[in-house]
Amino acid sequence: MSDPNFPVALDIRPSVPSNDDSNPRDFDLTFQEDAIRDFGIAGRVWEAAYVLNTYIKPPRNLVFDPPFTPFDGPNRIVELGSGTGMNAAMVAGLLDPSRDILFATDLPEVCPLLERNLRSHKSIHIQPLAWGNSQHAINLQSKLNNEPLTHILCSDLVYFPQLLAPLLRSLIHLTSSTFGDPQLILSYRIRSLAKETPFWAAFGLWFDFTPVLVQTHTDTPWERFGAELPDPTFVFVAHRRQESRDWTVPLSDTDLMSGLLAANSLPKTDDTFETLLFMSLDELTY
Repeated sequence: MSDPNFPVALDIRPSVPSNDDSNPRDFDLTFQEDAIRDFGIAGRVWEAAYVLNTYIKPPRNLVFDPPFTPFDGPNRIVELGSGTGMNAAMVAGLLDPSRDILFATDLPEVCPLLERNLRSHKSIHIQPLAWGNSQHAINLQSKLNNEPLTHILCSDLVYFPQLLAPLLRSLIHLTSSTFGDPQLILSYRIRSLAKETPFWAAFGLWFDFTPVLVQTHTDTPWERFGAELPDPTFVFVAHRRQESRDWTVPLSDTDLMSGLLAANSLPKTDDTFETLLFMSLDELTY
């Protein structure tokens, strides 16, 4: 397969956060221009990454349900598709380097970008992890020293159809019993529903997931975080469905996306995501 970070006719520009104060300045326009030239798609900070940073470190006027809270004990966090490393840098600021480890992962050819951007953060380890690559996942497991994963972070990873099954395969692998029962946090901006919905329809078979809610003042109703943005954006918190731990993961990507062997041999889908799309804003408040 061709390099997914340099698709044919790639023409992207740096992104600009809606609130510069809530995001590291090390990832500004000039930085992104250089990184895009050298690393393609991985060198751009994608819009849902800013949303994830707001969730990770909210301004004082926002309250989230559930909030992002690192565990009191040792945190073992993996970020998939770290790209520039902006989210990893934000999370690292909340961690204790003497106790916690965050593994920033991406394709081997993107790891030099992460090494360059994150070398000052003592709690961050850079690790190659191509989606769907079982050996990369096994290599990561060996670095955990029998400690369970506590969190998996994903930001703006649902886009190219050919990468959706490998992404799901990695998420299933990293939440298998050998890795523990980590909490998944996924920020997602809708770009092409027709291409992206199949991922969520398959993801929901293996994972229970709900959208993060936000409250701006104590006397205002809770709303879905991201509903106020011009482009539909979600932050999901997910856990592996316990019953899925007994299922066989299909070897075929087509079978995995079709829901084969999830509970039984029949093809199937989960409708959680479609239900959220059809729910009105009032139905997402309480």
